Amino acid sequence: MRKVHVEYMKDLPINIFLANIMEYPIHWQDSIQILFVLKGTIDVGVENEIYTLNEREIEIINVNEVYSIKSNDPDNLVLVLNIDPNFFERYYDDAKEVFFYTDSSEGKPQEDEKYHELRKYISILLYEAISKIDDYEDKIEEYLLDMMYHLLNNFHYLFYEGEGLEEDDEQLERYHRIVKYLSNNYMNKVSLQEIADKEFLSSQYLSYKIKDILGHGFNEYLNQIRVEESTKLLLDSDRNISEISEEVGFSHVRYYNKHFKLHYNCTPMQYRKKYKVSEKELEKMTKVKYFNIREAMPYLTNHIEDYERYDYDNRIIKIDIDLNKDIIDEYRKPDIIDLGDIYLLLEEENRRILEEIQREIKFKYCIVNKLFSEDMDIYRDKNHKFINWTRVENILDFLRDQNLIPIIISENVEEYIINDFINHFSNLYDEDVEKWLSMGIEDLEPYFPKKKISGMQDTISMVPYVLYNYIHLNNRVVLNMVDEISKETILNNDTFFGGNGIFTSNYLKKPSYYAYMLLSLLGDRVIDRGEGYIVTKSEYGYQIMLFNPVEIDEKVIYDSFPMDKIKERKISLNILNMESDFQVTKYVLDKGFGSVYDKWVGLNRPERLDNDNWELLKEYVHPNVSFYYGKKSTVYNTVATIKPYGTVLFVLNNVLNS
Repeated sequence: MRKVHVEYMKDLPINIFLANIMEYPIHWQDSIQILFVLKGTIDVGVENEIYTLNEREIEIINVNEVYSIKSNDPDNLVLVLNIDPNFFERYYDDAKEVFFYTDSSEGKPQEDEKYHELRKYISILLYEAISKIDDYEDKIEEYLLDMMYHLLNNFHYLFYEGEGLEEDDEQLERYHRIVKYLSNNYMNKVSLQEIADKEFLSSQYLSYKIKDILGHGFNEYLNQIRVEESTKLLLDSDRNISEISEEVGFSHVRYYNKHFKLHYNCTPMQYRKKYKVSEKELEKMTKVKYFNIREAMPYLTNHIEDYERYDYDNRIIKIDIDLNKDIIDEYRKPDIIDLGDIYLLLEEENRRILEEIQREIKFKYCIVNKLFSEDMDIYRDKNHKFINWTRVENILDFLRDQNLIPIIISENVEEYIINDFINHFSNLYDEDVEKWLSMGIEDLEPYFPKKKISGMQDTISMVPYVLYNYIHLNNRVVLNMVDEISKETILNNDTFFGGNGIFTSNYLKKPSYYAYMLLSLLGDRVIDRGEGYIVTKSEYGYQIMLFNPVEIDEKVIYDSFPMDKIKERKISLNILNMESDFQVTKYVLDKGFGSVYDKWVGLNRPERLDNDNWELLKEYVHPNVSFYYGKKSTVYNTVATIKPYGTVLFVLNNVLNS
């Protein structure tokens, strides 16, 4: 049998081989096959065409496409991927009816971006199949699906003849529908008029467009399908030429012979005599030597150097945490937030947001901007003997209710306004309000109150940035409460523009919000600190935060410095000297849990969020929280995987045994 039935890796829709191929006779198979030449040169015969593939070039063989391989290069090395077409059909209904073509034309090296992307997908699939690290089966299916859509969007068979079809979905769908109909009905009597009627087009116009898009006239294209399908019957059956002619749709064997000769430069009988051999002879003709697929990796490492799981050796990092250790340091929780233009707190929605922040994070200080502005009904006319402090009092009362100490920015404010403010509010609150003005921001130690726009500030990248500064540098990172849109702000959507708030302008929590929230759950006494972890103690128990120990500074956030080198880490925690049972609460913050930006990207970056999507993002995007009971043990073990840009926090609250 010339038809090859492909077997795949266990429980996966793919198989990968590395081979030296000197000769692989004409055959076809029930899978999609990708040939990636890693070394040397091979000639691939597809139907009646011969394509020479050089090093780094790729050819795609579609399901049941007749092909052969020969080479005069004894050192050739080819990576072969077989893909189950049923896999893609689970996600895309027409998967088995789409063909993929690469351009192997002489003088047209495959150096477009789409080829680089395809090589990367192939390399990732090979790496995951070899390394077999955590969840590799899921990763193979994830990247295989991405690759199939990449093929669909960049290597669709109609893109090669039909100029501009990539930009015209309606026309692409129409001519795919026509080709699909011909491929499924070539054995019947099919007319151009019949198809024109189905598509509500004139036959003259359709004839012209088929020639333009498919590269052949209607009858020529239909007869090409018939003769190509007939080769399978010639090689894999004992039917006579007349029977084959009738089966593939020719009205007379004479026409079959004519079109076959036009296509293959020989008659059907000559083709059969030349290529039809016994199974034993076929096996003898096949000259393929297989190698361990690991030997392919040196050829592909340059394609996956930035892949987050690459070079992950699957070692578990072991950390011993002794709860009896002495306190080594004090831990300062996030304690200051910039409220932005303070008049925004006159709005109920912004007050609700600050109340939520104080419930979950509990900042101590807040920077107050533009308190003495016209928006607050403060007028700078020196002839006025009376200053209306009603709105200011409203704001300050609210801040005091939230247990916030204001740091009031008073630059360029007239002295009489400042004096009146001090006099009025000192009597009202019976405390030294002058300190709110004189307590300069410089007294609060180094911090980064940047006002710059940066797309990184919307992303999960802010998590290691905030953690690194608080845990390793003891620096304050001061961000705004809510993204503020100014006249200079460039918008391409209504949610993300790179503002430095912990909420988006439409009140969605950004990853930076959750970074602060998890830091606020740490205790105020440090009992252990090391590369990628900190252990704190509070009156309620212990807190263990795990993260990627990568230096993330302002350059990263504000200059869009590349952050693609952060790898996943698997950590085994051995907790020693537990004095009681604990209720363990585990928080996971990473791209999958807590990054509203990544979920928005998953929604295809809508310019505007409708109410349903906004509710989904608001309600369901948050860190993953799980909890369980930890029995007192000599050594209590737990394992955590730290995703790139992510963190895991364990909170161990004491449980008193009765």
